[in-house]
Amino acid sequence: MATNDVELADQPLRHPGHSAGLLELFKWRFLLNLLVKKELRVRYRGSVLGMIWSYVKPAVQLMVYYVAMGQFLGLGRAIPGYVVYLFSGMVMINFFNEILSNTTRSIIFNAPLVGKIYLPRELFPVSSVWVAFVHVVPQIVVLIVGALLMGWRPGIMNIVGGVAALLVIGMFALGIGLAFAAFDVYFRDAENLVELLMMVAIWVSPVFYQWHMVADVLPKWLFTVYQTNPLAMGVELSHYAFWMPVEGVIAPGQSPADLLPDNVTTVWLLGLLVAVLSLVLGQVIFHRLEGKFAQEL
Repeated sequence: MATNDVELADQPLRHPGHSAGLLELFKWRFLLNLLVKKELRVRYRGSVLGMIWSYVKPAVQLMVYYVAMGQFLGLGRAIPGYVVYLFSGMVMINFFNEILSNTTRSIIFNAPLVGKIYLPRELFPVSSVWVAFVHVVPQIVVLIVGALLMGWRPGIMNIVGGVAALLVIGMFALGIGLAFAAFDVYFRDAENLVELLMMVAIWVSPVFYQWHMVADVLPKWLFTVYQTNPLAMGVELSHYAFWMPVEGVIAPGQSPADLLPDNVTTVWLLGLLVAVLSLVLGQVIFHRLEGKFAQEL
């Protein structure tokens, strides 16, 4: 018997249509790379501007919100460096929304592949996360340039905070996206529900306003729940990374801790736990439902 036959015989039996989950994707990294390139090509096929849209759309969104919230409602006068404050939060919400939207539709969009060949189905949602990361990089570049022009002088911990914001929001969005990608195969209503979540996302995190405005109107326990939302955590980490090191944001005699809630370390640890649990739960739901994807599609 050939060596390959022996190795194949030693493999444990697996239920048809099921993979070992996210942990198996490292062995499929070449195919994952191909899926990311395919999705980028399809998205910009026939487009004149191509990737430039990754700069144009958030720039227009920023201008609209800055004029409406910063000037008309006067938040720009109450929050120093409001442009950086606003954009650093919007970048994270855009990242979350793109992951959630793309992962939810990822199985449907790749129905021909799902129905014809076997490969870990998680490849499709994870490839959507990488595409979202490709699109958020230009926004971060614009954010850094703008922050530098306003006197941004970050330390190591600020940079760590920015990376942590991307990781937490990425995990949280992928976890929700895995669940909704599975639901979308069976019920197309999942896409409408995701659109509602995306619409609400920017308001349940301190993008336009500061956290103490929420603390002033919510009971303490409910404010704690608000803080443990990984979106709110990711936005605050982004503010810590890009907004707080801007010149003039921290007044003389203040420290960065004065701009954060008293229990921020505990709350952020709880937010990280929520993000991890959402990823685990999303993987469990996806794994339970993926066996009948081909039949449903």
